[in-house]
Formats: sequence, C-alpha cells, structure tokens
Amino acid sequence: MRNNTTPIQNALTIDVEDYFQVAALAEAVDRNDWHSMEYRVESNVNRLLELLDSEGSKATFFTLGWVADKSPELVRAIQKAGHEVASHGYSHQLIYNQTPEVFREETRRSKKILEDITGEAITGYRAASYSITNQSRWALDILAEEGFTWDSSIFPVHHDRYGMPGTPRWPHRLTTDKGYELAEFPLSTLKFPGYTLPIAGGGYFRLFPYWFSKWGLGSINRQGQPFVFYLHPWEIDPGQPRLDVKWFSRFRHYNNLEVCEQRLTRLLRQFRFTTMSNVLKAEGVLDGLPVNTTEQTQVSGVAL
Repeated sequence: MRNNTTPIQNALTIDVEDYFQVAALAEAVDRNDWHSMEYRVESNVNRLLELLDSEGSKATFFTLGWVADKSPELVRAIQKAGHEVASHGYSHQLIYNQTPEVFREETRRSKKILEDITGEAITGYRAASYSITNQSRWALDILAEEGFTWDSSIFPVHHDRYGMPGTPRWPHRLTTDKGYELAEFPLSTLKFPGYTLPIAGGGYFRLFPYWFSKWGLGSINRQGQPFVFYLHPWEIDPGQPRLDVKWFSRFRHYNNLEVCEQRLTRLLRQFRFTTMSNVLKAEGVLDGLPVNTTEQTQVSGVAL
C-alpha cells in the first residue's frame, strides 16, 4: 500500500499504434491497406523514448500486436529503456464489434507475440478505443482466462464509442461475470454535479487548454488518488499524412497536434510518473491477485 506521506506517482501510458489504425480514421483506411500506408510509429515511439529518458520518467507501452509483429526491435527498445510492455490487442478493432471467439484469438495472438519478443509474461491489457463496455463485459472473462491480471480499458463516462458510466473511478479489483478477479485502473475523470468529464489524456489533452488539464489531473492527486494519463505516438507527429474523413473525425484526430509534445514535456516536469504496474502495486490492488488462466503460458520455454 502506498505511504500517504510520499508524493503520489501516476501511471503514464502510451498506446502504441500508428495514425492509420485509429478508429476515427477507419472510414478512410481499410485494414487490408495498412501495409501500404506510410509507417511512422517507429520514429514517433523513439522520440517518446528520448523524451522520457531526458525527463527521467517510466511508462507502460500498450503495444498493438500488429505493430509488434512488424517492429520487434521497437518492442525490445521499449523494454531495454526500462518501460513496461503491455498488450493493446492485435488489430485495433472495437471489441463489441467482434465475437468472443475472434477476440480470444486476437488477444492470445498478441500476447504471445509480445511474450516471445520480451521473454517476459505480459499481464496488462488495454482495449482499442476503450471498447470494453456493458455490451462487451464478456471480454473481461477472456482476459482473465488468457492470463492477464490487470486491465485499463474502462472509461467511466458516457461517450459515442466507449464508456461504462457509474463504474468506480479509482484503481480497484473487479469481479468478472464468471467470478474471476482482475485489477482495473479506469481512465481518469473529473466528477461534476450530474456529469463525469474525461481528463485522462489523448484527444482531451489536445482539446482542453493546458492549464485545465494540469488543474484537473492535479485535483485527482489532491484527493489522494493517482491518475492515469494516456497518449498515442501519432499525437506528437503534426507532419503525419492528412486523411480525407468527416469533419468531426478530422477534428478529433488532428486538433492541436503541433502543441502536444510541448504540453507533454511540461506535464512530465510537473507530475511524478511511473508504470501502470508500479502504481497498482503501490495502491495494493495487485496484492494476492491470482492468475486465472486455464492454460499454461509458455515464455522462453518456461511454463508460468
């Protein structure tokens, strides 16, 4: 359990995907064409690694299996720099648009790819576009059965693409429909009378003025709670290709890209950050948590 006299460490998370894999741009890019798109995630992740090194911060990199397959050395660079590697699924599809069978296959596939690259058990997961909702709660059972112990996919807000309003706002243990236990670190929010506002990062970090993000995240720490902050590598890349999408998708994706890296640098200097697992351990949420897998996972030839 965290010592309340020490400064709060927050979870810094990077969702490793390229610009053309984002749900907001899916109307302009077919998944079958991903291999023909300009590939920019490697250079953007390397820029983030340099920034984190210069500021002395550690992060959890939720890495897409498709990216790991294409760029195993990038995953090794993340690991070598002392950051945590976690799973972001394989193909960045919305879970509630998948069948449980497809989701299980993709989850198992991406986990194995990352474990083969790192030689370590991958125990953390984040869904594409936070798409574990009331409609897809069954995914939590599959995560537990596939050997994950913690998740950061639930956004306790109303949103057109994601959200489980009314769920806990702080790190906690949840029980799945089948009775498994998982540690959950929900995406950070601000609570106002009658409304819960997302404040965790990403597009919100680019949309809100920096002072508001700093105040909102700071208010969570002032309540004695850690927050989770997320960002995508493409969000520090204003030079990425502009795709022809509807105005709202265009606004969501391209708004304020040119100031995001500067804002992130300020944030790293004004708050304390570490990996997701370190925060969950400090909060006592992982204490005694069993691995609920029904099968043994092989990592470097050793059964876990």
